[in-house]
Amino acid sequence: MLVSILFVAVGAALLYAGGEVMIAGAVALARRFEVSSLVVGLTVVAFATSAPELAATATAALRGSSDIALGNVIGSNIANVGLILGASALIAPLASNGGVRRQAAFMLVVTIVFLPLLAEGTLMRWEGLLMLGGLAFFLFSLLQRARAEQVPPLLAASGELEVLMKEDVEPPSGLLASFKVVLGIALLIGGAQALVAGASDVARHFGVSERVIGLSLVAFGTSLPELATCVVAARRREDDIVLGNVIGSNIFNLLFILGTTVLIHPIAVAPGVMQIDYWVMLATSLLVVLILGLRRRILRLEGAVFLLTYLVYVAYIYR
Repeated sequence: MLVSILFVAVGAALLYAGGEVMIAGAVALARRFEVSSLVVGLTVVAFATSAPELAATATAALRGSSDIALGNVIGSNIANVGLILGASALIAPLASNGGVRRQAAFMLVVTIVFLPLLAEGTLMRWEGLLMLGGLAFFLFSLLQRARAEQVPPLLAASGELEVLMKEDVEPPSGLLASFKVVLGIALLIGGAQALVAGASDVARHFGVSERVIGLSLVAFGTSLPELATCVVAARRREDDIVLGNVIGSNIFNLLFILGTTVLIHPIAVAPGVMQIDYWVMLATSLLVVLILGLRRRILRLEGAVFLLTYLVYVAYIYR
């Protein structure tokens, strides 16, 4: 038990360090290659911080633990919005732009499309191919729009915007920025693995079911890279990184992680998923779209609502 608790502590420390390094590298890449922070958040950061979910979900599916595999993806999406977006908005209100709202709408559409797939009872390999096809469409359309709009490289998307277009400002080294991103990925993945291993051992010691472990502890553990990254980004007022990371991670979780996992091994859908879990994921995604559409920003009050929703949901599945 003491070893498991130590794993949790070490994992949390590595995750925060990885978040710091990842943000520094991602912003530097945005400046170096003249790409907006939103695009970096939706692609590089979202993909990197979703790596632990891929490892945990694929491993669980191959071991026959479908409840953990699917629960990890759905639970991570709920945690991304309820816990991570909520905590980030409490640190500082998050401003959005047209690109953020478009991608949030795409996230909601993808979530809705999953309803008939999950209702069938089993996610098959051909459905995994459809998911990966949807991801390819998402990335292609995102990069095409970014190229067409020629978005300037920004250090922040809220409050005080600093456009690095001055001749006397030398672009950061692409090699150094890439190294920071890779180092951040390594720290995030290592920290997540340590925390998940320790937390899962503690949970099993107390007799918690695999479905609940997948939806809560494993999902929370594999979402900690996003949490660490977004907390750091919120403190630095990198709103595009926060929103892009959360929205992009949810899209990657459903289309890439679940698609890749199902392609490797079909996943059975537990009855509890369609009774409560899917609907909470859909409701939180819809709430994000509505708030961004009406207010154009997520205030601390909405952040508190998101966080409270997540805590109530976790309490419910542990009842």
